[in-house]
Amino acid sequence: MTEYVAERTRFAPRSQPRVGGLLVVERNAMVYRRTWIILFSGFFEPLFYLYALGVGLGSLVKTVPGTDLSYAAYVAPALLASSAMNGAYYDATNVFWKLRYGKVYEAMLSTPVSPKDVAVGETTWAVVRAMLYSAAFFVIILVNGYVESWWGVLVLPAAFVVGFGFAGAGIAAMTWMRSWQDFDIVQLVMLPMFLFSATFYPITIYPTAIQWIVQALPLYHGITLVRGLSTGMVGVAQLVDVVYLVAMGAIGMAIAARRIDGLLLK
Repeated sequence: MTEYVAERTRFAPRSQPRVGGLLVVERNAMVYRRTWIILFSGFFEPLFYLYALGVGLGSLVKTVPGTDLSYAAYVAPALLASSAMNGAYYDATNVFWKLRYGKVYEAMLSTPVSPKDVAVGETTWAVVRAMLYSAAFFVIILVNGYVESWWGVLVLPAAFVVGFGFAGAGIAAMTWMRSWQDFDIVQLVMLPMFLFSATFYPITIYPTAIQWIVQALPLYHGITLVRGLSTGMVGVAQLVDVVYLVAMGAIGMAIAARRIDGLLLK
């Protein structure tokens, strides 16, 4: 960061985090007005999985062992949680470009906007994108009859929690990326987590040791939260899921603010 910007940032009056964060959200919304198709495109991935596996494979599986759910009704809420994760993650990846190449944050931090404002604003916007995907997918599964309980009215708030968890953690992770090649490592984490977090089959098929590993994954908590509400199987486990995801998002957001501060305000 230039010495001029660093000095101006040091002595510039800071906005309140809520206000500064909203300015970042407003900036992102203005950018996406001309690239809205990018937001729309992310909706299709879980939809393809739903009809290819939930409906297609579901015609062979019928009901999931240990439950009275159809395979599609079992998979649908897991894909909705994955949709929230993907929306937050896809938007978090933009932070890398803004930070390393676009120099967007250098311009922001030369104003009263603080690193905390940036972290709050980017997290909020990533959650907005997650909610767009989740809301659209929720309409699909609701119309198809894959919501089995009135607890389903809380599915979208649950998707918000999932999106917040992955948005905060994702933005923090992006501050550690050094080059585009590092995204291969991220994908090496994201794809197995999607496949093995009880998305397509119960966790009980794994050996006990593997079950403990899966239960530590954040997407597993997102899936059990949304699936529990969608199917009416609600208990203390859902409260644990909420605490886990909220803590992950809050800690990630705090780390992101410190990292942005350290990288740009040297």
